[in-house]
Amino acid sequence: MIPRALAPVLRKAAARYPAVSVTGPRQSGKTTLVRSVFPRYAYVSLEAPDDRAFALEDPRGFLAQFTKPVVLDEVQRTPDLFSYIQTIVDEKDRPGQFILTGSQNFLLMERVAQSLAGRCAVLHLLPFSLAELRRRRPRPPERLGGALPRRLSPPDVSLWTTLFSGFYPRIHDKSLPPHDWLANYVQTYVERDVRQMLAVGDLEAFHRFVRLCAGRSGQILNLSGLASDCGIAHMTAQRWLSVLEASFLVLLLRPYHRNFGKRLIKSPKLHFLDPGLLCYLLQIRSAADLPAHASRGAIFESFVVSELAKGFTHRGEQPRLFFWRDSQGHEIDVLVDLGDGLLPIEIKSGQTVAADAFDNLHFWRGLAGASAKEAVLVHGGTRQFKRSEVNVVPWYGL
Repeated sequence: MIPRALAPVLRKAAARYPAVSVTGPRQSGKTTLVRSVFPRYAYVSLEAPDDRAFALEDPRGFLAQFTKPVVLDEVQRTPDLFSYIQTIVDEKDRPGQFILTGSQNFLLMERVAQSLAGRCAVLHLLPFSLAELRRRRPRPPERLGGALPRRLSPPDVSLWTTLFSGFYPRIHDKSLPPHDWLANYVQTYVERDVRQMLAVGDLEAFHRFVRLCAGRSGQILNLSGLASDCGIAHMTAQRWLSVLEASFLVLLLRPYHRNFGKRLIKSPKLHFLDPGLLCYLLQIRSAADLPAHASRGAIFESFVVSELAKGFTHRGEQPRLFFWRDSQGHEIDVLVDLGDGLLPIEIKSGQTVAADAFDNLHFWRGLAGASAKEAVLVHGGTRQFKRSEVNVVPWYGL
């Protein structure tokens, strides 16, 4: 098993709270993680019809059968169970009594907020990070602007193979063809999860919506245009996008403004959280097609954003990531809010770092003044160096 960065965070949370929930996209490795971290816990998957029926029909009897702490997998399938779990943790205020996992984040979080607020730690597990796949310690996002680490050796696989394969654990554990596995993943997600969450009547329209979203990854979101191109109402597009976000398939990167209210009302950037899934939805057939593909830059940018997001998420924190753009077209791909300052990150998919690649970083740092940290440029090549107070980092250095 490939060690997960979230494992020590999960252990620490279970030592402090009576219940811990672990959510994330399907097939991100939640069950494998919790069973490896808590091998002596009882385990029940509420996907199993007989166990789910028991929990629904007799929740008290279902929970009374456990004489030791328990992992309840896909617990959002039995929503009434949360109130009974609340009663137990209030009566026996001991840490680590319940580990709850689920793939439908907004359903699970709704129940946690209603019944287990203050009693349940909430963690999220995304697919592998590049650091996890390479079995090395993840580099915290806030340290990218610090001293350059010792020279990192390039991975055995190319950037393009890495992006095309993506990071879902099963692809790597079983050495499966990414295109075939992702085709089944999308089909299962649409036919099962979406019907449960949204009661979508026109699955073809939703398929089209997801692919149109993929074509806009790395771009500022124009929801009205997206809805029009898909042939659906604006409110429907908004609801469907919320499901993609709650299912951890996409990330909405908000624009940075000193005025917090503006961050909420201005249009975000849309990014897919897995580059392999993005390549599949864009109908890219092989890694060899990626270098010349029109979406190469957008795919690489979404990959870097997802790696930064994992850096926060897998240590139990909300990603503090934004982008910045002014009316003249100057743009910073990612701003990391460090609390005491902002770390600007520029993303370039090319292997050669041209002199003008630093222009936006220098322009923004001139505006930001004392709040600007040392800048970072992540590129698709192998060189690592420092130039004009900018750390130039290869793609595998995240």
